[in-house]
Amino acid sequence: MFGGIVPARRNIFRGFAPLRHRQFALFWSGALVSNIGNWMETVTAGILVTEATGKAEWTGLVAVAGFLPSVVLGPLGGALADRFPRKLLLLVSNALQMVLAAMLAVVAATGPSNPLTIALILFASGCASSVSLPAFQTMLPDLVPQEDLLGAIALSSAQWNLGRVIGPAMAGVVIAAGGYKWAFICNSLSFLAVIGAVLALTLPRPAKKLRRHLLAEIADGARFAARDTGVRSAITTIALCSLLAGPFIALVPVMAIKVLHAGSRGAATLVTGQGIGAVSVAFFVLGPLAHRIGRHRVLIATLFLLPPALICYALSPGLWVAFPAIMVLGGLYLSLLSGLTTVVQLRVPQAIRGRVLSLHMATLSLLFPIGSVVQGTVADQVGLRVTTVSAALLLAAVLLVSTAVRPMYLRSLRAEPSEVDPASQVTPLRHGPAAPLRPTVPGSGTGDG
Repeated sequence: MFGGIVPARRNIFRGFAPLRHRQFALFWSGALVSNIGNWMETVTAGILVTEATGKAEWTGLVAVAGFLPSVVLGPLGGALADRFPRKLLLLVSNALQMVLAAMLAVVAATGPSNPLTIALILFASGCASSVSLPAFQTMLPDLVPQEDLLGAIALSSAQWNLGRVIGPAMAGVVIAAGGYKWAFICNSLSFLAVIGAVLALTLPRPAKKLRRHLLAEIADGARFAARDTGVRSAITTIALCSLLAGPFIALVPVMAIKVLHAGSRGAATLVTGQGIGAVSVAFFVLGPLAHRIGRHRVLIATLFLLPPALICYALSPGLWVAFPAIMVLGGLYLSLLSGLTTVVQLRVPQAIRGRVLSLHMATLSLLFPIGSVVQGTVADQVGLRVTTVSAALLLAAVLLVSTAVRPMYLRSLRAEPSEVDPASQVTPLRHGPAAPLRPTVPGSGTGDG
């Protein structure tokens, strides 16, 4: 009678499986603390600049300042992650961000805040983050075994969403209690958590010393991504979904205020709902479902469920429908990003992983804001409901046509290393023969810790 209870409970908590690995648990916990601090800084900087200038353009500039460097410097960060020990890169970049956060605290404490100074500090912090993100993404396969990689990527996305929910709330409390400077101080101190976690890690060294120009090494990564059918399909898919589906996140305030007439509280409710949906899927759904039916089937199902979920959200008659709709949509979007990132992680050799992953992330970072601006502009003319539904229908049509015209498209999104195409075994451009790059077993190699 009770025989199925224990297995059922194990299945429910399978999403937490990556946390049983000490190194991943340490870094995940430190990154969560730091991410909460980062969201505190983001919200505080926006409020501070808005109050200082009263101009929306300065608020937008400050928001873009920390985000833009990832588009330009992301591939450079990936090349550095393949050239230098990732542990060193993480320590240096996070220490630099800690100092920059302290500088914001000084600016907030010394009188009227200059918005240009804040924007420049956030831009510098974004540059440092552009170096640390590829190193972080690249080292995940070294922290967990292959069977837990999808769960580890999902949990990494979940901690970002947790920070997005907790950080703004904590910022409000800290600002009310001690002022803007204390919110920035909290962010600066939060970097100690991730620095301490990194110091405790043991990571494999780069596979080899790269002696060529960084631009040439970045080109090697792009060449690999272009020739491997799975990586190419994953990056193309993330580009398509970032352009057509992802803007729903940026346009939440428009949906809440202009469409649903729910005001700023409605916007906060929808943002929270999206975060809850993403975190719930990462913790309780994605791992057990992938274990039961397989990573590939989960990814394909998510891909084709995304357009109808987007349409349901766009047509919500009120906040009471939009809230559960955006929970489902947030969960599907996290599942999609996690699945596509897993494809790239498992199909790329360790020696070139940083460069290819940085291209994957740069695609997301570039097309998401472009899609948001385009859809926002169109929505001003024809309405957000029409714009979002049209984007969802276009996404569905492209997926169906791609599947019909190229039947191998969906099959190419399998992540198993054994299925890497022979054509994808790209040799870096050199003056002389070299052995092809081959997928490596996570955790292999000598430690740099």
